[in-house]
Amino acid sequence: MFIRRIIYLLDFLSDLKPRDGQRNTQNLFDVGLAIPDISPSVKSVGITGQITGSRADILVADDVEIPNNSSTQVRRDKLFEDVKEFDAIIKPGDSSKIIYLGTPQNEMSLYNELQNRGYGVFVFPIVYPETPEEREYYGDKLAPFIAEPYDRNPELYAGKPTDPKRFPEEEIEERRLSYGKAGFSLQFKLNTNLSDYEKYPLKVQDLIVSEVDLDESSLKWAWASSYEYRLNSLPCVAVKGDYFYREFGRSKETAKYTGTVMSIDPSGRGTDETAYSIVKYLNGYLFVVEVGGYSEGYSDSVLTQLANKAKVYGVNEIVVEANFGDGMFTQLFKPILNKIHPCSIQEVKNTKQKEARIIDTLEPVMMRHKLIVAESVIKDDYIIYENKGQNYSLIYQLTRLSRDKGSLSHDDRLDSLTMAVSYWLEVMDRDEQVGMDEQLDDFLETAMDDDRGIFSLMYGNTDMNKNRNIMNKKW
Repeated sequence: MFIRRIIYLLDFLSDLKPRDGQRNTQNLFDVGLAIPDISPSVKSVGITGQITGSRADILVADDVEIPNNSSTQVRRDKLFEDVKEFDAIIKPGDSSKIIYLGTPQNEMSLYNELQNRGYGVFVFPIVYPETPEEREYYGDKLAPFIAEPYDRNPELYAGKPTDPKRFPEEEIEERRLSYGKAGFSLQFKLNTNLSDYEKYPLKVQDLIVSEVDLDESSLKWAWASSYEYRLNSLPCVAVKGDYFYREFGRSKETAKYTGTVMSIDPSGRGTDETAYSIVKYLNGYLFVVEVGGYSEGYSDSVLTQLANKAKVYGVNEIVVEANFGDGMFTQLFKPILNKIHPCSIQEVKNTKQKEARIIDTLEPVMMRHKLIVAESVIKDDYIIYENKGQNYSLIYQLTRLSRDKGSLSHDDRLDSLTMAVSYWLEVMDRDEQVGMDEQLDDFLETAMDDDRGIFSLMYGNTDMNKNRNIMNKKW
């Protein structure tokens, strides 16, 4: 044990050595001259060890967060619960302290959570902030002996070692190359914001969030990511630095949706949900109009509600994951669906690792800015986030998914969205300009027709209504 070794090593601490008759083992001991007490002067125990019943004036939690106990949401939740026991161990009094020493392992780090619980924080990175944005991220958490010289002369100190005797620049560069950008930022700069921004590939900033009509939409959309297009009015539960943005612009030319698909990820009763997504397609764009889930498994009530959703949104085809129950859900759903909204239904089986499959499906579509999400989906999802918990939120699942197996405790809603997007992938390579050109050709052909031509435009023939936006276009 490190503390015990220091006491025996340094002469001026010799008075602290345990005396005869005092407790003196490797993991717990009394210091010399200590008043007898039911608890030892010093005790060392692991975070999963037996700490119930212990008492302490000063509790030092040293590296309680490690990769093995924080790699998935389930493990993080357990760790958060384990450290709550510290509050029962610490003795009441102004001199009592709980001190955490450690390196964050991810954006949802315990050390970030502790700040929400009222703990003060000091950050000691291996280098001074390299950019003004990094300095802003650290804020008043940056250790004073690092913050003060940097703030006096940022250009002089930016990126320099904070402890050059222990970590000279050559050593730092070697570690930077060894760990990579994300790993170095996390382990040595203690910047959870940047590390997780790169760890999680799916970003809401790649979406287009807008009001979506249920019958038709613009044929062409333009994506934006500048501040004036940021939707600050929408609650965002994505990682830090990731925001929703409305479209830069959209064409006046509109058309009816090509089709609507509903995807269902079934689940039995329990903590998982029977999740669904409804996605419409038009001219190379996908429009997410609703995402939801039910906790009652595949009861008649759930099946009826799903069928009614399909009817309301005019679903043409329903896709069901067959991995659950080996197709049983589909057989139970068909009779109810045929009564309410008869439509095609098919099953899909997935064998690829779920995390990789979701990312490989969604990332290319999102990075091309072809996924348009209705504002109502975001608002409804935040209600779920507040009332049911973050693990059931689509946006939380989307922005916290990594390629690590089991990185999410619940991914039902995200998986259902992936199934819907996957359904349309074969027609996603369509150039949006093609659809606009086809509509223009159709308009010109109709305008030149002897029976439905220019006079029909003048007298308002209903056959021309579908081209009303083309007629208003300024050439």
